[in-house]
Amino acid sequence: MAPGEETLNVAVIFGVTGLVGRELVKKLILKSSWKVYGVARNPEITPTIKSSCYQFISCDLLNTSETQKKLSSLQDVTHFFWVTWASQFPLDSQESCEQNKAMMANALNSILPVAKNLKHVSLQTGTKHYVSLQPPFADQGEEEEELHYYNEESPRVTRGPNFYYALEDLLLERLTGKVSWSVHRPGLLLGSSVRSFYNFMGSLCVYGSICKHLNLPFVFGGTRKCWEETYIDGSDARLVADQHIWAATGFRQSRFTASSEAFNAINGLSFTWKEIWPVLGKKIGVEVPGEMFVENFWFSIAMADKTQVWEEIVVKNGLVQKKMEDLANWEFLDALFRCPLKLLGCREKVDRLGFVARYKTLDSILYWIDCMKDEKVIP
Repeated sequence: MAPGEETLNVAVIFGVTGLVGRELVKKLILKSSWKVYGVARNPEITPTIKSSCYQFISCDLLNTSETQKKLSSLQDVTHFFWVTWASQFPLDSQESCEQNKAMMANALNSILPVAKNLKHVSLQTGTKHYVSLQPPFADQGEEEEELHYYNEESPRVTRGPNFYYALEDLLLERLTGKVSWSVHRPGLLLGSSVRSFYNFMGSLCVYGSICKHLNLPFVFGGTRKCWEETYIDGSDARLVADQHIWAATGFRQSRFTASSEAFNAINGLSFTWKEIWPVLGKKIGVEVPGEMFVENFWFSIAMADKTQVWEEIVVKNGLVQKKMEDLANWEFLDALFRCPLKLLGCREKVDRLGFVARYKTLDSILYWIDCMKDEKVIP
């Protein structure tokens, strides 16, 4: 390497077509010192990035031999980003733990023996690290008069399995004393992707588009508490990607060697759906009724027969040919807006350590609506 030439960093991003994966590759490829491998199970329909510094690898990480064959040649990897998960089973299930652990184990077994210059492993989980969605809920803080904000040292929940714990424990076992690693816990992820199971922006925008097409009122279906009270943190995919890079490079290299840290990855400013819902309706161009909150409205019921309507919208507006279920998850919206527990994180740790990126969640949502329009995913 010539004097003064930048050291080349090489990233492998697992889940590169997802909400945060897409942002990670965009940000890293803009840096002259980075080369990126992007890994996802299904082939890219439209390349995420067209660059000589980016290589996409289609790989089923649950297939041990395929993973070994496709990844064991990545000897130059210096940074490992895990922003994927297997969604076949419920999050709070032993099957989910076993499947997600198997995926990561296959990836680690293929890369750790050959990537001699590996500097950092970055794992993304979520703020569901702090709660169990299995009843009863009375001992998990929802009866407290004041809001409870979870920090990174909050204890694990002992009721029921959580694959987040399985992945953390796997990294603890495999990396301790060898390679530094970080865990990033976003709240409600906000970004654009057609490959994400829990895709809030896709669900919101498909719902709004159908309301506009059929001249239906843009109502909020859920509990009154979820409607009126601060209930969950927004996490802009751009912020989460920036935090992954921050922890994996400058911050971590200057403070830690072969150690681990966990960070909440949240926008930082609270919001209520009641405050922002009418603004979202105006942005989408739908009728916002005088009474926006309708407790007995269920998205999974109201949208169940709208598949053909969405197909009409796609054809009429010349959109990317995507099925409704590729973008929208109605059961997810119902669960989100009827969640029995508040999921609110504390930013004190990342603020203290110098990670300064913040977003207003309303601004994030409006930004991603524009992005999805530009990408011709929604009208």
